[in-house]
Amino acid sequence: MSSATTRDSFHSRIGFILAAAGSAIGLGNIWGFPTQAANNGGGAFLFVYLVVTVLLALPALYAEVYIGNQAQKNPVSALAQACGERFHNTGRNAGIIGLFGAVMMLSFYTIVAGWMLAHALSALFELLGFIDISVWLSTSSTLRNIVFTPIFIILSASIIHRGVHAGIERWSSRLMPVLLAMLVGLIVYILQQDGAQAGVALYLIPDFAQVTNPKLIISAMGQAFFSLSIGVGGMMVYGSYMKKGQDLGKLVLSIAALDTFIAFLAGLLIIPALFVAQHAGQEVFTDGHLIGEGQLIFSILPSLFASMGSGGLFVSFSFFALLSIAALTSTISSTEVPVAYLVEDKSMSRKRATWLISTVVLVASMTLVAFFDMLFGLVIQVLTTILQPLMSLFYFLVVGWIWQRGNKLTDMAILQKNFKLKLFGLYLRYICPILLIIVFINVAF
Repeated sequence: MSSATTRDSFHSRIGFILAAAGSAIGLGNIWGFPTQAANNGGGAFLFVYLVVTVLLALPALYAEVYIGNQAQKNPVSALAQACGERFHNTGRNAGIIGLFGAVMMLSFYTIVAGWMLAHALSALFELLGFIDISVWLSTSSTLRNIVFTPIFIILSASIIHRGVHAGIERWSSRLMPVLLAMLVGLIVYILQQDGAQAGVALYLIPDFAQVTNPKLIISAMGQAFFSLSIGVGGMMVYGSYMKKGQDLGKLVLSIAALDTFIAFLAGLLIIPALFVAQHAGQEVFTDGHLIGEGQLIFSILPSLFASMGSGGLFVSFSFFALLSIAALTSTISSTEVPVAYLVEDKSMSRKRATWLISTVVLVASMTLVAFFDMLFGLVIQVLTTILQPLMSLFYFLVVGWIWQRGNKLTDMAILQKNFKLKLFGLYLRYICPILLIIVFINVAF
């Protein structure tokens, strides 16, 4: 299936932007970002996150999309081609590592997405008067993970097997506007509650004494790379589905801006909501850190919503439905990475490839469920703070040094007589790798 005429693609710029933004906008923004911000100084974390996004994550996103767009192939073949004959195997192996990264991401992501779906249904069943079912849905258990993780994997697969235009583009174009509208509506509601202003102050007023903290910087970097879905090939495969000749700079900027805006809005929703809960008498922080960290929104926020009466249950349903939609738009992009590889390099039908990968993800997820305390946090940490930044470093080296044994962007800039592109090529070649290496050294020592 190597013929360009048979390869599916996005049919519009806005379809690509919404799909790629959907890939980026997920639980990393709406679940992970506010939790990280609340644990790392609020405004200080937000400030460092924005700096890291501009200096490192945005160029890494461009490099990933650019490689896929120029090659018009799946990430394994794209990296192999970009690395040329001399480093062909290195590129191919890096692409395969990216495939494993995508499966790693899906293994924990589908579990968390299942929690979101269960909590949304919990509120719905309570509204309908099925209290026992509602309590079971809102209570963490191995059985609940076993039931809801496969449900979410099947939801993702049902979209992926339809293809790029009929599946990914169409559903992203439907889900993303709904997600944004629900998020804004919830923010307006929460900000009117008592105690919300203290959360707004923590979130928007940075303590600049904290911004040089290495732990905060690495947390912000990991969050930025995870939030933008960089380093696992999702953005590369989406870039390959856009025809060449597009203004990738503007497209990538649009994706990053939309992703960062949603993360910002999520912080503006969840951090004030935590302070509303604290104002209502619930214990939220201890020694400046969230109690239970990532699990907190599943205990504190449902209790807060329940205290608001039947209206609060509707808010709870809307909130967790919002998180479920955000998760779905991200899981479809990560699933597409290995699916595209099997379809194009192994001549497998899309339907068979989709369900094969979904089965692999189910096995990986169930392994995490079985050894949850040992593996869950470890897999997230390895992916976001090691694998994704290292893959991004590799993208910088490919674009800046290896491609045609030179700087691909600088070569293109000279041909096009584009001074801005030349400067950006030099920035990718020298500054980005150095900045990433400095961050790693800070963490190691």
